[in-house]
Amino acid sequence: MSRIGISIGDVTGIGPEVALKALAAEAHADQQRYLLLGDAALLRRLQRQYGLDLELSEDNPDARFLVANPFNESLEPELESGSPAAARAAVAWLKEGAERCLRQELVALVTAPVNKEAIIRAGIPFIGQTEYLSQLAGTERTVMMLLGADERGRWLRVALATTHLAIRHVADELTQEKVELAIELAAQACRDLGLPTARIAVCGLNPHAGEGGEFGDEEIRIIEPAVRAVQSRGLDVKGPMAADALFYHVYRGDYDAVVAMYHDQGLAPLKMVAFENGINWTLGLPFIRTSPDHGTAYDIAGKNKANPSSMIAALRLARQLAARKFS
Repeated sequence: MSRIGISIGDVTGIGPEVALKALAAEAHADQQRYLLLGDAALLRRLQRQYGLDLELSEDNPDARFLVANPFNESLEPELESGSPAAARAAVAWLKEGAERCLRQELVALVTAPVNKEAIIRAGIPFIGQTEYLSQLAGTERTVMMLLGADERGRWLRVALATTHLAIRHVADELTQEKVELAIELAAQACRDLGLPTARIAVCGLNPHAGEGGEFGDEEIRIIEPAVRAVQSRGLDVKGPMAADALFYHVYRGDYDAVVAMYHDQGLAPLKMVAFENGINWTLGLPFIRTSPDHGTAYDIAGKNKANPSSMIAALRLARQLAARKFS
């Protein structure tokens, strides 16, 4: 059985903790094998601290939980939050995981949280893991999708036309091409998940979807032409619609996924519904990449307080997608 990779993220945050807790929780689900990209000594120390029982190996190729560390600097046991060494290690592990996926040594990559500010302070240009992985894979045609379910199993799946931008730049950066790409990849995501339909709803950018041009013309110039273009290619798409009302209809099941125009437009509703178990899925990469939808949480790191639910969901989605892709 092929391996799923897990880059353990910033070791001064909760990434290693949620990775280990998630693996322990999922160990009996099946016999999936994993490769943890991180510091073996640190992982063993945390495992003892949290009372977990995973057989971590660095040299047994047949081990279920194998550990590899391409980072050639030693990490001190007690590092300050956002340590430059921790930031550099997190990027090294992320890079190794992506490269192994590109070499088809891994069937998927699950990435624990990193801290953008710490990475930039460490001297590494960095926008986000999605953008970094896209660059490594040599593609710009990627889209961030966030998805999660409430306690009744009602899902929200949100693809973003733009991601990490200041609000004042969103309108300038929004293009018909970006909206079309988000719609197309959202529809493909529905198919990859095995959903019976791929009904995509598209948000407007402005209040009331622009009110016919009264509150901005981005709907008329950009979003409506994008919707018409993908409809002409046979996709089941509607929009642009006022985002304030649209998410109600998506949540009750009228659509399978929604395309939002900017980060908080899509993620505020998603986190309201699935704050503990949201998943970040990068669409358009040549390999499967998922991650938990939370940050490094420096304030609770090392205190055995981190909830692994989002990482568990990310592992499950990676397994589901890999099983469908490689079956």
